Amino acid sequence: MLSEIQKYEAGLPFSFLDPEVAKMKEEALRLCKQFNDLDTADLDGQAAVIKQLFGACGDRVFMQPPFNCDVGSNIEVGEDFLTNYNVKILDVGRVTIGDYCMIGPNTVISTVNHPLDPSERRKKISLVEAVTIGDDVWIGANCTILPGVTIGSNVVIAAGAVVTKDLPGNCIAAGVPAAVIRELPGKFRPSL
Repeated sequence: MLSEIQKYEAGLPFSFLDPEVAKMKEEALRLCKQFNDLDTADLDGQAAVIKQLFGACGDRVFMQPPFNCDVGSNIEVGEDFLTNYNVKILDVGRVTIGDYCMIGPNTVISTVNHPLDPSERRKKISLVEAVTIGDDVWIGANCTILPGVTIGSNVVIAAGAVVTKDLPGNCIAAGVPAAVIRELPGKFRPSL
C-alpha cells in the first residue's frame, strides 16, 4: 500500500493532512516568509531567495511582496518574470511559466483541486494537475488560473478572468469563465 507522499509523487489523489505531505511545504513557507520580510529595496536579496525557492528561474525575476506558494520547487519561470503584489501560486503540481511574463496583483495560479464526492473531501483528498503558461503572457489583476490549464504564448488575460480551460496563443481572453475575445498578431519578440 502506498503512503500519501508516494501517492502524491505518483500523481495519484492523496491526503493533504498527511505529515510527510505537510513537511514538504515547510521549506516553502519559510522561504516565502523570508522573501516577504525583506526590505523591498533589497532586489539582490529577493532574487537570492527566489532562486532558492523555485525549481528553476531566469536571471531577471522581479516579484513584489507578498508572494506565497505551496512547495516552490514545482515552479519554473523563464527570463524577465514579473509579479505584482499578493500573487499566490499553489504549486502542489508543476507550474511552468515561459519568458517575458507578467502577473497582476491578487492573482492565484492553482494546480490543486478536490473531489466532488463529499466523503472524499472529508478525507482531505487533493487532486493535482499541472499548469503551463507560454512566453509573453500578461495576466491582469485578480485573475484565477485553475488546475490543468495550458495558456499559449502571446496571451493577454483581462483583469478578473477565471481561466478554466486551455487558451490558444496570440489572443486576449476575458470573463468568467475566460473565453477568447480577440486574436492578436503572431508572436512578437522585442529586441532587448
